[in-house]
Amino acid sequence: MVMSGVKCTGTEMALSQCQHHKTVSCQKAAAKFAAGVICSETASDLVLNASLVQQTVYIEDRPLHMLYCAAEENCLSKSAAKANWPYGHRRLLRFSSEIHNIGRADFKPKAGRHSWVWHACHGHTHTYDLLSVKCLISLNKTRLKTGHNKSFCIKSDIQPHEGVSKRYECANFGDQGITVGCWDQYRHDIDCQWIDITDVRPGNYIMQVVINPNHEVAESDFTNNAMKCNCKYDGHRIWFHNCHIGDALSEEAERIFEKYPGQLNNRIS
Repeated sequence: MVMSGVKCTGTEMALSQCQHHKTVSCQKAAAKFAAGVICSETASDLVLNASLVQQTVYIEDRPLHMLYCAAEENCLSKSAAKANWPYGHRRLLRFSSEIHNIGRADFKPKAGRHSWVWHACHGHTHTYDLLSVKCLISLNKTRLKTGHNKSFCIKSDIQPHEGVSKRYECANFGDQGITVGCWDQYRHDIDCQWIDITDVRPGNYIMQVVINPNHEVAESDFTNNAMKCNCKYDGHRIWFHNCHIGDALSEEAERIFEKYPGQLNNRIS
């Protein structure tokens, strides 16, 4: 152990610039809280396709009898546990997401195959928790609803350009990842690719999606991992407007964004 009591703000250029104890503490009790560091000249960089979210969003009233697998994976709001199963339905805000790797290294799951978990109901393997988190936030910054994706198969590795060779294919328990210059795609009709808005009241909201939210896999840039949209919900229909990556607008534009524009140009029903 070379450093202890390390606290970083994220702006430091080296670990030595972080706050830390002057002397190294090697207490046995602290061993389980220790962390290792691997330095690399290259890293992946994930960016969500914001325009695809805006183009594909819609509301679905899905019957409860079709949501048993999703309920097992905690993909519904807490109130679903009190519903009259299998009768009734849940109102889901659905959309497709496309995660591009624009970095200089492939994006790979943090854990090896030995830790992948098989989910029998859905018939797929989870590689790691929380590839993305989806939040519906009120204009006073109160988080109302949260949805999430567990990475069950980074399978798409779609080739956008000639000369880019994809390296990953999850079929038959193959290797999983996103090659540099390729992307992974979660279609709107996949279980858990939604936010359960059954209990959400009509109003104006901000919808936010964050990929790799816990920074569990190294990236060269985390500032472009969040995407936000204006959202207006009237109880029957939903409008999305101004979907953009978190660092795509200036601070002044962000303040205007949060005041919610009076004119919306994308109505979804």
